[in-house]
Amino acid sequence: MKLYIGGYGPGIFTVGGELTRVASPSFLAAHPTLPVLYAAGELERGRLTAYTTQGALSPLDERPSEGDSPCHVAVHPSGSLLAAANYGDGTASLHRLDERGAFTGDPIVLRHVGSGPDIDRQAGPHAHQCVFHDDVLHVADLGTDEIRRYRLDGAPLDPITLAPGSGPRHLAFDGDRLYVAGELDGTVTLVEGERRTVVPASRDGGQNFPSHLQLDGDFVYVANRGPNTVSVLRAADLSPVAEVPSGGDWPRHFAITGDRLYVANQKSGEVIVFTLKDGVPEPAGQAYEVPSPACVLPV
Repeated sequence: MKLYIGGYGPGIFTVGGELTRVASPSFLAAHPTLPVLYAAGELERGRLTAYTTQGALSPLDERPSEGDSPCHVAVHPSGSLLAAANYGDGTASLHRLDERGAFTGDPIVLRHVGSGPDIDRQAGPHAHQCVFHDDVLHVADLGTDEIRRYRLDGAPLDPITLAPGSGPRHLAFDGDRLYVAGELDGTVTLVEGERRTVVPASRDGGQNFPSHLQLDGDFVYVANRGPNTVSVLRAADLSPVAEVPSGGDWPRHFAITGDRLYVANQKSGEVIVFTLKDGVPEPAGQAYEVPSPACVLPV
């Protein structure tokens, strides 16, 4: 296994390997079948870059993200499409991929309008994550309190509307069950048809800005910026299981692979390694120093 770390530092770090210099690679995604990695360059004029991963990272292709400050990328399970979420202006985009994993054809640009009740954070749309599920692209829009939905050709579908001011950031699916982390109201929401279950992401009681959410087996994990913890909830009903320190400051992202949990603590500049025992993270006594990490990708 290789571990790639992106963020707001000088480039993409390969643990045990090299630094690949690229501007602000705040999120990374891997092709499902090819040795190709994609990076979102979180700049005002956003960039998407594809790299081959055989040996040291080597540039394969690059193109604009079609928006301002792309903060997330995802690849369709077929390997034929890449989606990007541009936080700055709320634009999402779809990019066709060829047999090498390079970009091909014209992008599909998915612009949006709308706002929310938080005048500081929701004056306009802010696309924060793209997720493919059942051949539908789901875009978490922090600015409009929606999970926007599109067919793979870009045709819009009815969105999933969340509580005003919740600020959906990251999401995960388990069949028809949808889990959403609300960055602005500090919650996790379970959507089951018309039924909603909403719980605090942290039991700390202070101000919390949840970042990443991931489903693994019977548990939902969520990183809490402010309390600087990782919460473990039961997937069935969002009942609390555990909440543990993230090992640093401002856990922006994490990744789970096997019995390991890797937490990117952005402000303290380190990725902390945990082992999972009965679903609960325990410090493994291992850390990687990386300037301003924002994404961890085990491949």
